[in-house]
Amino acid sequence: MPGSRASLETLGEVVASASVAASQLARAVADNPLEAAVFAGGPPLDDAAMRRARHTEAAPLLAESLTTAAHHLDLCATCCHYTASGITRDLKEHPEHRPPLPQLTDAQYTALEKIAQGGARRYERRGGSRSVLAGDGKTIHAKPFGVLQEHRLIRIDTRTSAVAGQDLRITAAGKLVLDLQKPGRSPAASPGTVPMPRNTGGRRR
Repeated sequence: MPGSRASLETLGEVVASASVAASQLARAVADNPLEAAVFAGGPPLDDAAMRRARHTEAAPLLAESLTTAAHHLDLCATCCHYTASGITRDLKEHPEHRPPLPQLTDAQYTALEKIAQGGARRYERRGGSRSVLAGDGKTIHAKPFGVLQEHRLIRIDTRTSAVAGQDLRITAAGKLVLDLQKPGRSPAASPGTVPMPRNTGGRRR
């Protein structure tokens, strides 16, 4: 879509920065002094003086590799942010490219906004009943939560047990809904559609 080249360029920088970081971390592993136990009958372990010398030699190499890796991971995170922001901007400016998004009620929008701002956790109790708590400790009711889940506006971390609590995060589609809709307002008319006339209750002439 028009304007997407900037997002493509920042996405390329994400890959480049991540690759450099991975290379530097691999270099750190290679430069890390070996301290493993030897096999029975193998060569004797180095004495303390040799181990200290090896560590002294490796320390600046490890520090340099890890510092460089951390720097490129920071760049990677920054470019991820710019890429995501650019995609959202382009979709706002070119609605013909937007994916189909649901129009939320005020209650559904509020629930989604709570999850976006402070996160939430889903719990399962004995008997199979479930509850969802927002980051502020308030309960998110089952009906608006079900709509958000149905339309994939939120993501549930199923790697942990629901008994202990599963983290909820807003998806890219959820962020787009928050950006494009406001509670109590109807969505903008799609290109090519004509708003229906409002019935004022007056007589036809």
